[in-house]
Amino acid sequence: MMNDSVDTERDNRGQWFVVHTLSGHENKVRDTILRQLQNGDQVPVYEAFIPTEKVTEVRQNKKTTTTRKLFPGYLWVRMDLYDDLGTINEKAWYFVRSVQGVLGFLGGANKPTPLSESEVEDLMRPAQTGQTPTRPKIEFEIGENVRIKDGAFENFEGAIQEIDNERGKLKLMVSIFGRSTPVELEFWQVERTV
Repeated sequence: MMNDSVDTERDNRGQWFVVHTLSGHENKVRDTILRQLQNGDQVPVYEAFIPTEKVTEVRQNKKTTTTRKLFPGYLWVRMDLYDDLGTINEKAWYFVRSVQGVLGFLGGANKPTPLSESEVEDLMRPAQTGQTPTRPKIEFEIGENVRIKDGAFENFEGAIQEIDNERGKLKLMVSIFGRSTPVELEFWQVERTV
C-alpha cells in the first residue's frame, strides 16, 4: 500500500493530454492503459481519466440517473510526453498510440498540446470531491416554444412558463379553442420546435 507522500508526488508528475479514441471505445482504451501500467510497464504514463457527468430524466414519474461522457470519443492521459528539452518521449508516445482504439492525440499530430492547469482543475473538481452535479437530460428555458408529442394535447404547441427539474415537469401555456390554458407535462412528452 502506498503512503500519502508517494501519492502526492505521483499526482504532480506529468501533464494531461487529450487522446482521441474510436467512438464507444473510451472505457476499453482507459482500462487497457491502466492494466498495462499495473503490469509494471516502465513508461512515464501515470493515469487515464474519462470526464463524465450525471444526467437525470423523469419518465412516467420514475426518475433515473445515468452517467454520460462529457466528451464522447476522448479521454485524458496524464503523462510525461516531452523531456526537458521539449523532445517527444518515444516510449510514452508509442505506449499510448499502440493501444487498440486510439486514433491519436488532440492538439497536433506531431506535437500535441497539454491541457492548461485551469482546464484540468475545472473538469477534475467534481471527480475529486465525489459530488458530480446532476443535470436534467434535456434542458429547457422559460419562454421557449415546444411541441407536445404525447398525451391528450398531442401536436399542440405552447410556451414554457415554469420548469421543475426535480420532478421533470414543465408547465406550458397552450392555446386551446382560442384561449391560453396551462398544461403540465413531463419533459419526455415535449420536443423543441424547429
